[in-house]
Amino acid sequence: MSKILLILFIFAATPSLTAKEKPKLKLIAKGEKVTKAGGGYLFTEGPSVAPDGRVFFTDQPNNKIEIWSENDAITTFTGSGERANGTFFNKKGELVACADLHNRLVAFSMDGQQRILAENFEGLHLNGPNDLWIAPNGGIYFTDPYYHRKYWETGHKELQSVRGVYYLNPKGKVIRVIDDFQQPNGLIGTPDGKILYVSDINDKKIWKYSIQPDGSLGNKILFAPEGSDGMTIDKKGNVYLTNKAVSVYDAKGEHLVRIEIPEQPSNVCFGGKKRNILFVTARTSVFTLKMNVKGN
Repeated sequence: MSKILLILFIFAATPSLTAKEKPKLKLIAKGEKVTKAGGGYLFTEGPSVAPDGRVFFTDQPNNKIEIWSENDAITTFTGSGERANGTFFNKKGELVACADLHNRLVAFSMDGQQRILAENFEGLHLNGPNDLWIAPNGGIYFTDPYYHRKYWETGHKELQSVRGVYYLNPKGKVIRVIDDFQQPNGLIGTPDGKILYVSDINDKKIWKYSIQPDGSLGNKILFAPEGSDGMTIDKKGNVYLTNKAVSVYDAKGEHLVRIEIPEQPSNVCFGGKKRNILFVTARTSVFTLKMNVKGN
């Protein structure tokens, strides 16, 4: 076989990178792999990054909120987390949590104090806040699905008839902004406060909305054909979903890459001082992956 034919044969036999594989080489730092950072939990959820880069996450059934540091040390923030699910830091440095022990939004200060932010809408108790995102103006968007819980014994029998999405405006008023989902779950907004992505997990769809000046939502557009438990976004506008794996879509809704996690992921955020560590909560464990892109 001549050298030219040999070269052509090798070129033809070498599998080319697919469109779905190429972005993976750009998003994930070279040579990095998913690493287990901690385990032995009952069900991990709600990761959010503190101003110093540490990641706070919940072990919901155990009613704990844990803290991951970049050296992979994990310590307990509180053993009385009101069964917190989704969390997010506000500008005051408080950890705002969807606390479904009593179906409400609460804020934890770093010295362990807590205050109630919202628990009712139009005279009825919330179903059970699940996930949240805080807009640049301090307003809070949160999902309020219904998941039956035997332990809930607060005495509130009248819940919302709608599994909705709400906006707690900076003045403290709760407004329902979505009422047509089967089961709202994860959500995330863009850092400029203009776009909100929301998951209808039972309908297996992600919807994209324009945020209006009064906090209401408009211009509903189908963004991705899969549901998501938790979500995050990087500085390039790529949206990260958690379903069977971590799926990444660009801002136009084009699927970029699927990141396999040893356990089914529940939520995700960017942590570390440089915000370049993808932190994934996944059932009984938490995982990290060093990225080329950064979170906000």
